Amino acid sequence: MQHYLVVLSNAYNKQQLIQHLLDKKAAGMFQEINQLHTELFSSYTLQQFLHEEQIHEYSGINDTKRQPLRSMSSGEQKKVLLNHLISLKPDVLILDNVFDNLDIATQQLLKDDLKKIAEHTFIIQLLHRKRDALDFIKTKVTATAKGEIIPYTETNETAADLFYQTIPAPLHTYDLNSDELVRFTNVNVSYDGRQILQNINWSIHRGEFWQLKGPNGSGKTTMLTMITGDNVKGYGQELFLFGRKKGSGESVWDIKNKVGYLTPSMTDLFSTRHTLEQMIVSGYVDQIGLYSIPSDMQQRSAHEWLQMLQLEHKAKQPFCNLSPGEQRMALVARAMVKHPPVLILDEPLTGLDDENAEKVIELIHKIAAESSSAILYVSHQTEKGLEPQKIFELTKTENGSVGKIV
Repeated sequence: MQHYLVVLSNAYNKQQLIQHLLDKKAAGMFQEINQLHTELFSSYTLQQFLHEEQIHEYSGINDTKRQPLRSMSSGEQKKVLLNHLISLKPDVLILDNVFDNLDIATQQLLKDDLKKIAEHTFIIQLLHRKRDALDFIKTKVTATAKGEIIPYTETNETAADLFYQTIPAPLHTYDLNSDELVRFTNVNVSYDGRQILQNINWSIHRGEFWQLKGPNGSGKTTMLTMITGDNVKGYGQELFLFGRKKGSGESVWDIKNKVGYLTPSMTDLFSTRHTLEQMIVSGYVDQIGLYSIPSDMQQRSAHEWLQMLQLEHKAKQPFCNLSPGEQRMALVARAMVKHPPVLILDEPLTGLDDENAEKVIELIHKIAAESSSAILYVSHQTEKGLEPQKIFELTKTENGSVGKIV
C-alpha cells in the first residue's frame, strides 16, 4: 500500500487541501481516494470532540464514558481519538501534524500504533517539520503555491540571517534587589491528593538561558503558573519571585509586570481589529489588544522592534493576516518589548515549518545575547540550533515529578 508524506510550508493553505480530501474533491495523485472513506486525525478533530463534551458532557467517543476527554493528557487524548477513528474503519487516514506537543516517548508509542494501522489503512501524513516524518512512508510530495501536489526534493538550505539591527533598548529598568529572580526550595504540589511535584529545588538568575523539559503531564505548566503568579499552590511554599516570598504582600500584577510570556495559543486571542503595531504595543501593558493610548516612546519602541524584525511595512495590517512565522516572531517581540526580567517562551515553535522555526530560534538567541532578561524556553523537544545554557528536567515518579539540572 503506497502511503504519502506531504511536506508543507506555513505559506501553503493546508486547510484547503484537507477540505478537498474530506469533500472527495482531491485532484492529481490524490484523485484515487475520492471514492474512499476518509477520516482526519488532527488537533482540529480533537477540539471538536472536546467542544461536544463541554456542551453535552459526553464527547461521542466510547472511551470517554469512563474518563472525560478534558481530564486526559495530550498523549492520552490522541490515543483515544486514534482508536475512535480506526473503529470507524476508514480506508484513508489523514494525519495533520499529529506529533505537536507530545513528548518523545509518547510520540514513539503513537508511531508504533500508526505503523500497525498502515498495514490496512491508506495513510496521508501532512507535516511542517521533516523530523516528524513516519519512517515507513517512502513517497514524499509537497504542494506548490498553486496547490499542485508534486514530488518533494530534499534541500539543505538554512534560513538566511534576518536580524541585522540590535534589539531596541528598554524604556525603563526594574528595581530588583538581587540577580536571583526565581527560587523554588523543596516545593511540593498536589491536586486532589495526587502528587504533581516533589521537592523541587531550582533558581533562575538574571541573564540566564534555561530550557524546562519534561514529558507530558510532568508538571511543567504547574511550575510556569507558579512563576507567573497565577497558581494558588505557590502560597505557603518556599517560593521566591523577584526577591519576595510568594504571598508576602505582592499582587499578581506586580509579578506579571516582571514577566514576558508567549504561548502559540495566544495567536487566536488577537481579533481582526488588532493591527500588528497595536499587538506589539499591548505588550507594555500586558493586555490582549490595546485599550489605552500608548505613549510616544512606546510607539517609537514598537516600530524599532518591527524594523528589527523587518516587519515595519506591515505595522498597520491586521495581525491575523500575517503568516504563521511572522505572527510568531511578533509574539516573541510583544513578550519582550518591556525587557522583562523573566521571558517565558512556552513551546514557541509549535506549528511552524522548518524555515520559520529557524528564524524564531535565531531571534531567541539574539535576545539572549543582547539583553539581561532570563529566558525560560519550555519544550520537551531538543531543537537543532537551539542552545540554552542550562536545562532543568522533570522526571515523573509515582510520588510526583522530581527535577534536576542536566
